[in-house]
Amino acid sequence: MKTALLLLTSFCLNFSSAQTIALETFASGFTSPVEITNAGDSRMFVVEKVGKIKILNANGTTNTTSFLDITGQVSTGSEQGLLGLAFHPNYSANRVFFINYTNLSGNTVIAKYTVDSGNPNIANASSGSIILIIVQPYANHNGGSLKFGPDGFLYIGMGDGGGAGDPENRAQNSNVLLGKMLRIDVNIGTPYGIPSDNPYVGITGADEIWAIGLRNPWKFSFDKIKNNLWIADVGQNNIEEINIAGTTQAGLNYGWRCYEGDAPYNTTACPSQASMKFPTSVINHSTGACSVTGGYVYNGITYPNFKGMYFFSDYCNPQIGMLTTTGTVAYSQVFTGNNFSTFGEDSNGELYIAAINSGTVFKIKDSALGVNTPEISQFIIYPNPTKSEIVIQKSNKNYPTEITLFDLAGKMLLQQKTGDKTVNIVKTNNLPKGFYILTIKNDQGNLSTHRLIIE
Repeated sequence: MKTALLLLTSFCLNFSSAQTIALETFASGFTSPVEITNAGDSRMFVVEKVGKIKILNANGTTNTTSFLDITGQVSTGSEQGLLGLAFHPNYSANRVFFINYTNLSGNTVIAKYTVDSGNPNIANASSGSIILIIVQPYANHNGGSLKFGPDGFLYIGMGDGGGAGDPENRAQNSNVLLGKMLRIDVNIGTPYGIPSDNPYVGITGADEIWAIGLRNPWKFSFDKIKNNLWIADVGQNNIEEINIAGTTQAGLNYGWRCYEGDAPYNTTACPSQASMKFPTSVINHSTGACSVTGGYVYNGITYPNFKGMYFFSDYCNPQIGMLTTTGTVAYSQVFTGNNFSTFGEDSNGELYIAAINSGTVFKIKDSALGVNTPEISQFIIYPNPTKSEIVIQKSNKNYPTEITLFDLAGKMLLQQKTGDKTVNIVKTNNLPKGFYILTIKNDQGNLSTHRLIIE
């Protein structure tokens, strides 16, 4: 089994260095892309800062006609623009989606739209209705992301309003919506309702607030398996930060402007340090970082090395980081020449990243996934993913003679002699869900290796 074990060794992630991250150009030609998301089908939607949303198809082509064009309503200076897009959890039935943009007065607008009744690739431009306006005192720190949480409520990430050092201390002021994570119910009320368990309901503070103490969350997302909320918050002078919290943790204070990351910044009249929610990970500007770009926890099935890892990057340092929930981080190589502005996730959980300077969307891949060997094409293996069994069918040239299954730690779980049978069945119903390595020895003594997924 020496060959199989060597393959397993190369397959398992050496977490001291994430050099296995590779980028493949998926599409190009976008103007300042700042968001990529999906509507639960094969399409992805690319948000352009200038005020357009374009449909990116699964084959890498982009529709000629924009899904939505509100360029005449959007201010695009500094950090302003069309910044966020979220499809309603019941989008397949109600065709409702929400956008986040800065209007011509520079204020944040959350608006609701529906899709054209006769064309699913075009929004009904006349259906737009504003549900929330937040006055912005400066042109920067607008946040911009909005996402539906696993609870069905709409979360809105708001920056502190701009100005160096949060001069009016808005992020710590629970009576204003700036510097906060907001949480609203778009299914009730006019124009929206307030979830009853929001932390400031019935006490002093704005009812929309879910958490306080953010400087400029760019971006946030939910882990679709563990339901954790991940927030990448842009720092002031020295430190970028990444936070993680459970979706039931209401009323957290992420610390700004009292703390930049985990370091004191301006603690005048601040609550106790013990009341703060400090970052899971901090990135010092000495690394070349200047403005963190948050991403997603990988929950796809193509790259098991990535499973459960949170992906992020930085506008000034074009590396991709992978972070565990305990704060362990590893970085990719430097992808020179890219200012990464957003990550994206397709409906299968595969990840993408866009560079705002080039307008290119890249697919994130694992270059070390090379466990498949040329011999594997000799055999037909199905189904994969599987639930209870797999079928291994002989090729025109060779018979399988021995089938062995390993877990990702290299432990042998089963070994099955096959003789010269044309079709072989391997039972997997007693194994837990996860990723496995399958090796097949043929009648010439050659060994081939395949990745198996058990659902």
